[in-house]
Amino acid sequence: MKLIEALQIANAAQHGPAFQVLLACGFTPLHLETAVKAHLRLGLPGRSVTVQTGLYGDLAGTLESRRTRLDAALVVLEWGGLDPRLAWRSAGKVSEEVISDARARLDRIGKGLAILAEETPVALTLPSLPLAPVFHTPGNEMNRIEAALREMLYGLAASTGAAVLHPDTLGHGSGHDLRTELMNGFPYVFAYADTLAAGLVRMVLPVAPKKGLITDLDETLWAGVLGDDGLEGISWDIDNKTHFHALYQHVLSLLADAGVLVGVASKNDAGLVDKALARSDLVIDPTRLFPIEAHWRPKVESIERILSVWNVGADSVVFVDDNPLELERVRAAFPAMECLAFRKDDAGFLIELRDRFGKRVIREEDTLRVASLRAGEAVRQAAADSGNLDPLLAGAKAKVTFRWQKQPPDPRALDLINKTNQFNLNGARFTDGDWHAYLSEPGTHLVVVDYEDRFAKLGKIAVLAGREQRGTFEVQVWVMSCRAFSRRIEHQCLKLLLSRWDQLRFRYEQTERNGPVQDFLAEMVPDYLTIERAEFDRRCPALFHQTECTGA
Repeated sequence: MKLIEALQIANAAQHGPAFQVLLACGFTPLHLETAVKAHLRLGLPGRSVTVQTGLYGDLAGTLESRRTRLDAALVVLEWGGLDPRLAWRSAGKVSEEVISDARARLDRIGKGLAILAEETPVALTLPSLPLAPVFHTPGNEMNRIEAALREMLYGLAASTGAAVLHPDTLGHGSGHDLRTELMNGFPYVFAYADTLAAGLVRMVLPVAPKKGLITDLDETLWAGVLGDDGLEGISWDIDNKTHFHALYQHVLSLLADAGVLVGVASKNDAGLVDKALARSDLVIDPTRLFPIEAHWRPKVESIERILSVWNVGADSVVFVDDNPLELERVRAAFPAMECLAFRKDDAGFLIELRDRFGKRVIREEDTLRVASLRAGEAVRQAAADSGNLDPLLAGAKAKVTFRWQKQPPDPRALDLINKTNQFNLNGARFTDGDWHAYLSEPGTHLVVVDYEDRFAKLGKIAVLAGREQRGTFEVQVWVMSCRAFSRRIEHQCLKLLLSRWDQLRFRYEQTERNGPVQDFLAEMVPDYLTIERAEFDRRCPALFHQTECTGA
């Protein structure tokens, strides 16, 4: 955005709860502060954003001296933050001692980051501007002192709990404004400051990654048309100059390992597809593809069935196909779905695809996702075939584990709250800072629920949080993964709470997508407000789980 736009957004009237951010840098923040506030306001339209800044020339001291509770911290480290002699405005004679001085200062910065990162999201950027000409070596050679300094910086990036902005995202052109740095201590042109601010804000207010990818097969997963070219006529290798398709399979495999759902929608003969996917040279493990819809009916029907099996919304899914007509048909049927044309031999396509699903941490539940979905489908089919769910659940050997623990907060709990839509009591979302503050309040309780049975281990699939008030417990947060549906885990959750409190109250709000929780409450809590132990016992169906409770 332009500076005038950033000023208008940053200075507009604010309403809503406060969102406190620390912008820590060793230079005058000036227009970077404006850009940061503008991007935060755009990302948090219902909050009042306050940006705190620190002392000029003392980044480490700023991190060490902050006092108030923060919702996020943005830390911008330039060369002057390591040592003033390395900055253009204060450039001085550099000798070997700058290495030890910079190491001491960087140790302080690292400790400050570590303390901050335990409490709030922290985004860090390493020096991105050119070094002042303080070394005797020519610019096309790296001075060994500079090499030592860069080694220390990348060591910090590898060890810190902060999210580190990748330098490639800032572009390769210089954003340095020497004139403004010399005049007032601000080193950037505004366009560069805007890009930097956007990148930092995106790390502390990350966009939820997509959950699933549906791919075509012919001329996409492989080169060639299976029905015309036969099993040996399709390829994805260097010899046939079709190795890009192997790279695409590799990216899909990488995504599947990170818990992304990968399904197939192809107009093809199902038997031939099975044989093609059984080829020993296939890069992606075919068991990672689920479900596989291979037939001659419209792809829109296939995608509709895949969404049903996954139990996710179209807005969480990317569809990839090489056929523009198929892309248009799917886009018309599912306007919220992102439809991407397969771009052969385009490295940017694979990077963009990866980034739509990128996540900072892969948790155990991510690795269990496909197996649990297969198991869930087996449960639904078995229940439908038998016409009675009780025998199936009775033989499932299910175990539900309830973990009462507020501190330290389980990061999986916040993940579930912020990405669960269908079984979500009220659609409430939390920033990391809000969630830490909520759990710190007296009277609040948190329960994280694990589940496994003979079909599969699902991991942490539900979260309940609320407040105790004079013998009553108000359930303020309740979410459950769609992978856990049809197993009566939600009934077991109420039973747990009613073993401790005589009455439960619910902070229920209808959302566009929380129909499942609405249906459950209609069955168990007809007024959507309260339920007592005796009423629950009268309404509850048979429960067959083994239960375990820890931390209570």
